[in-house]
Amino acid sequence: MQKDNLEILLEDIRSKFDLVLEGHAALDKKIDDRFNTLSDKLDLNSFKIDVLSKRVDELETKVDGIAADLAAHRADTEAHHGVYRVKEG
Repeated sequence: MQKDNLEILLEDIRSKFDLVLEGHAALDKKIDDRFNTLSDKLDLNSFKIDVLSKRVDELETKVDGIAADLAAHRADTEAHHGVYRVKEG
């Protein structure tokens, strides 16, 4: 009788242990899925940041060109002091 009780107890423990393992496998898959989703989002954000960085660089170049044009125009305007006058606001 004692051996039968022990076998029943061991079978119960085994079934509970199997449930724990199944839960662990489900959580592991869920974590992997979330990680992959997050990794995809990070890759997309990195791409967008690179694109924005290139656009900012292009804008800086354009602004530098405009600043140079304005400086040249101002120097030319000031060279014709009697005809044109630059007033500071």
